[in-house]
Amino acid sequence: MTYSGAVKVGGPADVHELPDLMISKVAVGPMNNNAYLLRCRATDEQLLIDAAAEPETLLNLIGDDGIASVVTTHRHGDHWGALAEVVGATGARTYAGVHDAEGIPVPTDVPVADGDTVTVGRVTLTARHLVGHTPGSIALIYDDPHGHAHVFTGDCLFPGGPGRTTQPSEFNSLIDGLEEKLFEQLSDETWVYPGHGNDTTLGAERPHLAEWRERGW
Repeated sequence: MTYSGAVKVGGPADVHELPDLMISKVAVGPMNNNAYLLRCRATDEQLLIDAAAEPETLLNLIGDDGIASVVTTHRHGDHWGALAEVVGATGARTYAGVHDAEGIPVPTDVPVADGDTVTVGRVTLTARHLVGHTPGSIALIYDDPHGHAHVFTGDCLFPGGPGRTTQPSEFNSLIDGLEEKLFEQLSDETWVYPGHGNDTTLGAERPHLAEWRERGW
């Protein structure tokens, strides 16, 4: 089956099979949050991005192999609603942006700063700190040696624009960070996995950067 990234709450996961990494995407909870299970194909170690809601759904997705770690992309409650239950059941290490960790009620074992790396088996993810949606949001970049990059953006980038901000200064910070740390560094083929809704690519969104700046959201 070809991966589309189109999932719905109560439906099956969609699996993106890469040479070194398997990415399973599932939608959970009343806000249609996306959670992503990453599995290193060489070691079978697993990592979960955003234990958002529905712990039973996430634990069924994880399966008997468990997970080594959970990364929370940012402090908003709809992205960590199942974190305590998932960590309690699996003993996973917890990661979050250093400036958002205090807003997450489950203790963060490893605070993550801009440029830090998180590993799952033999696969390395690079964190980029993006300020605006929250003070400490992080995106995670997997630079696939066999192809293009893949980036998990939390609520910082969606199809159609940046994530929600409430002040002009927050928007300016977020759009500046997206341009500097994602659009200027990564190719058009880069696959974007957001915190809600469908996936996109940087190439699909790049032509609209000036439009987003003009509208201010």
